[in-house]
Amino acid sequence: MKVPEQQPFSRLGFPVKVMGNEELKSNDTRRWRNNPHLRTSLEYLHSIFDYLEKHRISMYRMSSDLAPYATHPDMPQFHNMVRECRSELREIGKRARAGGLRLSFHPSQYVVMNSPNPELVRKSVWDLSSQAEMLDCMELGPEAVMVIHVGGTYEDRVSAKARWVDTWKTLPEPVRRRLVLEHDDLRFSAADVLWIHEHTGVRLIFDYQHFWCFNPEKLELRDTLQKILRTWPAGVRPKIHFSSPRTELREVKRKDPKTKRVKINLVAPMWTGHADFVNPFEFCTFLRDAHGLTFDVMLEAKVKDLALIRLRADLLRYAPEVAARFGLFPEELESVEAETKALLEEEPVPEAEMAGA
Repeated sequence: MKVPEQQPFSRLGFPVKVMGNEELKSNDTRRWRNNPHLRTSLEYLHSIFDYLEKHRISMYRMSSDLAPYATHPDMPQFHNMVRECRSELREIGKRARAGGLRLSFHPSQYVVMNSPNPELVRKSVWDLSSQAEMLDCMELGPEAVMVIHVGGTYEDRVSAKARWVDTWKTLPEPVRRRLVLEHDDLRFSAADVLWIHEHTGVRLIFDYQHFWCFNPEKLELRDTLQKILRTWPAGVRPKIHFSSPRTELREVKRKDPKTKRVKINLVAPMWTGHADFVNPFEFCTFLRDAHGLTFDVMLEAKVKDLALIRLRADLLRYAPEVAARFGLFPEELESVEAETKALLEEEPVPEAEMAGA
């Protein structure tokens, strides 16, 4: 497959749900009795593309449920929908390529390649094959990937990693060509996925928040980022994931052992939780540390596109040199501020504050 020309600037992207327009649907969510179909999801996707173009967003993660029930073992009536939509998939891919839009999937947590249960592995490979087929039908280049995690430890991390490697060897070619692997925040570290890469050649995703949450080997950030970026072939731009941790108190329901009544308690945050928005100072510090390295950034903030649009304004205000990396320049500040205000109903930034930034 032809390697596309590199975009001149790094992209910012967001996953699945569009928060800036509640009328936009990411996929056909009707239950099986109502005959949902990939064709309907693709119609929704065209509307999302309109939104992305309007707001100059050039990377998007599609819903892993784009083709509803396509791999449900008990519903064969849905199994051919990807083939039935070849022309529609080709058209959506043509539109993405024309607009320089980078697309991807992040299959659900039920896709587990290292399970000791061979039936779960078989079903996982089926799901991956279906999503790889959609990306191939869209005729997208090698930047269009499917991101998964290693899976469970099953009380033996060494054996769990080895099973992942064994499963890789059995994967269909389209799946191996599209699959990328991400370290997580609880079970498998950046060191673990680098080991798997050494034994498979699978491309890797660096996740900023996961790196800080789970790094038992005490790896250094920039060195680890460089090693992960080098798992991508020349001419294919890597992408990373970025999110900030939640910092607010959490409300947790607990039953009082004496009164038996349920009370709401305020407890400290868990650093594995994603914040609604991206902390711009944390983001800018990371990008400065990553100076000279090339990659796109998928933002995994809770408010999705709204966090992306707010971050662009913050970059222009606080770190113009970082903003330039994403094709944003000081003369755009006024229009970007207006766009942010319109979507988030923010108060305008006082001119004196803007001048001093």
